[in-house]
Amino acid sequence: MKKSKLVMIVGALLTLALFVFPLWNITLEAPQYPEPLGMDIWITKITDHNPHDIKNINLMNHYIGMRDVPTDLPEFKIFPIVILVMAFLGVIVGLIGNKKLYLSWGILMILLGLAGMYDFYLWLYDYGHNLSPHAAIKIPGQGYMPPLLGSKSILNFNAISLPMTGAYFLFAGIGMSFLSYFMAKKEL
Repeated sequence: MKKSKLVMIVGALLTLALFVFPLWNITLEAPQYPEPLGMDIWITKITDHNPHDIKNINLMNHYIGMRDVPTDLPEFKIFPIVILVMAFLGVIVGLIGNKKLYLSWGILMILLGLAGMYDFYLWLYDYGHNLSPHAAIKIPGQGYMPPLLGSKSILNFNAISLPMTGAYFLFAGIGMSFLSYFMAKKEL
């Protein structure tokens, strides 16, 4: 088997790590919490980074009118299917061994990733701006949207939003499809 084929197949299979590792993390740091609060975002669920983090985040959010952290999103049903289909297609592309298909798979994965990031941005915006009018604490014009990537001060909190292990496996898998493309060009 040509090396480019093997690299493409391994890259496609790396995307399946999203079922084992979290994709993203949002952490809240504040003086009143000696240990930061955080939530890990998987392709199928949102979990506590440390025990009871989401419960504490929901308690804080209640006072400023934010909804509870959702436990059931449509994306949790869609994303796993997309990843399974793309991993399967990536393996098929690797077995076929066509450099243009390697490139196409990588580009499609980037486009799907950008669509996922846009969806995440919309969710963060809605979550941080669609506040209850009955909140105990109201600051006119204040939104509480966590950053899409990086850190941001929100009142007395520092919100940090960063990729986690699953995202790095995804990036590596996509990168390997482009590596396969260049390897296949040299194998001719």
